[in-house]
Amino acid sequence: MKHQHVDLKTISWDTMERYGFNPRFSREVIHETNHLNPEHHIKIKKGIKDLRGLLWSSIDNVDSEDLDQIEFVKEGENGEIHVKVAISDVDHYVTKNSYIDKHAGHNGTSVYPGIITFHMLPDRLCKGITSLLPAQDCYAIIIEFTVLSDGGVRPGDIYQGVVRNKAKLMYEEIGDWLEDKIPVPTHVAETEGLKKQLELQNEAAIRLRAHRRRQGALDLETLEAQVVSDGETVTDLVIQEQNAARCLIEEFMVAANGTMVVFLENAGLPMIQRVVRVPKYWEEIRLVAAKYGEKLPFNPDAKSLSSFLTKQRETDPDRFPDLSLTIVKLMGSGEYVPFIPGKTPIGHFALAVTDYTHGTAPNRRYVDLIIQRLIKSVLLGTKSPYHVRELDEKAEWLSGREKAANKVERFMRKSAAAVLLKPRIGENFEGFVTGASEKGTYVRLISPPAEGRVMRKESGLKVGQKVIVRLLKTDPYNGHIDFEYLHDVGKR
Repeated sequence: MKHQHVDLKTISWDTMERYGFNPRFSREVIHETNHLNPEHHIKIKKGIKDLRGLLWSSIDNVDSEDLDQIEFVKEGENGEIHVKVAISDVDHYVTKNSYIDKHAGHNGTSVYPGIITFHMLPDRLCKGITSLLPAQDCYAIIIEFTVLSDGGVRPGDIYQGVVRNKAKLMYEEIGDWLEDKIPVPTHVAETEGLKKQLELQNEAAIRLRAHRRRQGALDLETLEAQVVSDGETVTDLVIQEQNAARCLIEEFMVAANGTMVVFLENAGLPMIQRVVRVPKYWEEIRLVAAKYGEKLPFNPDAKSLSSFLTKQRETDPDRFPDLSLTIVKLMGSGEYVPFIPGKTPIGHFALAVTDYTHGTAPNRRYVDLIIQRLIKSVLLGTKSPYHVRELDEKAEWLSGREKAANKVERFMRKSAAAVLLKPRIGENFEGFVTGASEKGTYVRLISPPAEGRVMRKESGLKVGQKVIVRLLKTDPYNGHIDFEYLHDVGKR
């Protein structure tokens, strides 16, 4: 049966507008971008360090061109590892209150619906001038920190520099190699010193992760399928697996962001912090744990919750993502809040850190550009570009923009899954019950990893049940997938 073509690009544009984003760059933004004059031969000025000779590398998705950061490490004394993270100096080209800046500030973030990407900055910037791609000299903000032998972090200096990326590496390939699944990648083997460099980076990350887990960092894993597209339609849905390379970058960014907070706090400068509050619904979290035979303490305790989650990941990995999602919902989402040095910080409950912000991705998130401008004002000895009331307004707006971006991406994943499954109406699938309440009963398929609602014979189904369902209907325009329950797996 021939199925009508669904224009997912148009649905993406409409969804962006529905959630208050400007998916198109205005004429003024395009004009301003086209008139930027990047320096092809950067001259080292006073106060800017020339770090182009270091063996910098980046690890990102295979198709990423908007590179925000690169890394370099070296061994220190007593088992210490010194880390440098270079962040693209986006502020060098995107000045506050310019047309580009106002567009970025309104949208607040790049949005990744899958079929098409809506970048916060024009491509000429984020994929070119301000991207830390190999073979080009770039202005950067350098964040230094030291990883101690026990995995603790000693914040270091922050300063301006010029860098050159020597190797653009991919998460999957580097992750597989670090986990001994494949031999040393050719590019790594052929670049002198890179193998040792990455192994030392990995050692630093392992220490950092182990230390944070001892502090109570939560081991969460939610299954958010990535849309695989040929540019016109959906060819697959895949789960982005966590691996050693992703952990490496995640740990470096947590430490770098913490270092930036300490730097701004020492300068006495108000800033925006990234927080996850102590869970409001802790009692509900305790009830969830009790269903698994785990008794959590009466008062919120990250270490106890972390221990419970780690145990569940090991004993029931198939259902763990759904447990993770339940815990994430009960904890509440992350948010941006203004912070004045001297006050008591809220902290980040899930990461088990007190001092945290978002400052490592200024090509993709606007709050990171704000943090960069604050840091540069300290380095240059100028007045802060933001007063406290402005930071308060920005924090509230950008928290809302992040939630809206998540809604766009979530809706488009559902829409894409509906397109992918449309030719398979009438087929049977294996899955897990992920929700069962008055609001409806939902099932997550194992393959493809799509979720839909059970519209027939849903009575009596319980969360965690492994079931066989029949696909009844899909509606890409509303992101709906409807199932009929047939029987439990292994039963007829």
